Order: sequence, then C-alpha cells, then structure tokens
Amino acid sequence: MIEPLIECIPNFSEGRDTERIAAIVSAVEASPGVRVLDQTSDWDHNRTVVTFAGGPIAVVQAAVRATAEAAKLIDLNLHRGVHPRVGAVDVLPFVPLRSATLEDCARLARWAGERISSELGIPIYFYAAAATRPERIALEDIRRGQFEGLRDAVVEDPERRPDLGGPGLHPTAGAVIVGARKILIAFNVDLQTADLGVARGIARQIRASGGGFPAVKALGLPLLSRNLVQVSINLTDFEQTPLHIVYEEVVRLAALQGVGIEKSELIGLLPKSVMERGFAHFIKLPEFAPQKLIETQIAPLTFDRVEVPGLFLPGERLC
Repeated sequence: MIEPLIECIPNFSEGRDTERIAAIVSAVEASPGVRVLDQTSDWDHNRTVVTFAGGPIAVVQAAVRATAEAAKLIDLNLHRGVHPRVGAVDVLPFVPLRSATLEDCARLARWAGERISSELGIPIYFYAAAATRPERIALEDIRRGQFEGLRDAVVEDPERRPDLGGPGLHPTAGAVIVGARKILIAFNVDLQTADLGVARGIARQIRASGGGFPAVKALGLPLLSRNLVQVSINLTDFEQTPLHIVYEEVVRLAALQGVGIEKSELIGLLPKSVMERGFAHFIKLPEFAPQKLIETQIAPLTFDRVEVPGLFLPGERLC
C-alpha cells in the first residue's frame, strides 16, 4: 500500500535574517521522511514560506520541530513587516496530495496543534477544514488585530481565546494558526507605483468579500524597499476562479489608473493544471485538455526491455 503524501506549508515571521531562516529550514530538512520542495523569503513582508512533503507522521514531526526552532529564534515584539501575523509560525496548513483526504489532514492538523501546545507551550487556533468553530474557518477572522491586537483581545474577550492553550498568547512566539485546506495559490503582483491607495483599491475590487471573484482573497501592501506597492493574492480554489483571470483583471484595473505591472511573484508551488489552463486561454485553445500533453500520455506507460540479438555490434552507438 502506498503511504499517503501530505504537503505542509508553514509561514514563518522572519524574512530578513538569513541565518535564522537557514536554521528554521534546517530543522525541517533534518527531519527524517520529508523533503523540502520550495522556500520563499521576502524582506518587506518579513516572512518566509517553506513547502515540504512526506508521510503523515513525518510531516507532523517536521512541523513541530520547525515550530520549536522558530519559537526559539523569533520575538514578535521586535518583528515588523507588512504581512499580517499572530505567531512566529503564523500559519501551519496541511494539504492532501496523494492517497489522502482533507479529513485526514484535519486530523493531522489537530494532532500537530496538540503537540505544539503541550510540548512547546504555544497556544493554537484551528482554521479551515480543521476549525472547531464556524467563526474560525476564515484565517483572516482569527488574525484580526495581528499579534499586538490579539494579545490584548484574549484578555478581555473569551471569544478570541485560543482553541488550545492560553488564555494568553506566548509572550514572544504568539500563537500558531493550524489548519487543513485544499491547494492554495499565493500570488503577488507588484505595481509600478508607490500609491498604496491604488493597490488597496484593486485588492478590494477583486476579492470575494468585496464582491469580486469567488475564492479570491487580496490585500494591497507597500513594498518600501522597492518604492512600489503590491496586490497580494490568495486563490483558495483555482478551479473555481482561474489564476490568469485574476491576473488579467489586476492588469486591467491598474491600467485604468495609468499604472503598469512591475512583475509577478509566485509564493510556493502551484499545480500543473494551472499552467495548462493559462496556456490554453492565452492562445485561445478552448478544446485543450491534459490528455494533449505528452507527459500525461506517457505517465502510466510501462514497457518490458526488448533485446534483439545482433541488432547492434559491441561499441556501436544508437545515434
């Protein structure tokens, strides 16, 4: 039986100190049975996103080890960055890749949360498919007020207190928001302007909560180190709203204000089908399907080795 394959994408509140980042990533790499697939750090966000995968037990073990390392190195009282955060490990999602379900990942998320809370003393909030309360399904609802605001809110409002641990947050590591979700695409578009109002206006128009596209979350953020602004996008269901459609709308809305696109940035990984959809759209190929890809056709093929005596003389090359 093939072991289920789980993806984990912890977001760490450190994107500037290369030694700290290396130590956190090394904690994942040193965990048996997992493989780091991607790492992205950003100075303005002051955030690092690491993508790794492995079997269920190995992934949870690596997540706990990485959280312990991050909690040791990161003090949120000193942390400054444009991306919202409540923890040294801000969010810790588990995603099913192979032979696993969202329900499996929700169970893993709760196990990881229990270990982090009991072993490290860091409070836990559960979100998305692992949420234990409907008002905590949305990540942004838990993160409201960020570390500083939530630190005060848990004292005054029992409804804001963690699912595990607490009631107060960890004094330096805050809290970890642990969850299970489908594949999410994190995608940023940098605009050729320093006007934050432009980015915030576009973000408001494209996100679902503002009446824009379904399954789209977006923020307008300043990139002070580059003297630009950014539309930071989370696409929670790329089958419902394709990535290229969202990008085209950002381009259109920016152009209406005389603003061009500096560049785009992918955070983490994305499924091959996203590229297929974009390719078909841009060359106007409506009949395109994965079955038209060579890789799709040859993936299931297996062949026995065929020996033909005397076909090649010793030392001859095939071509």
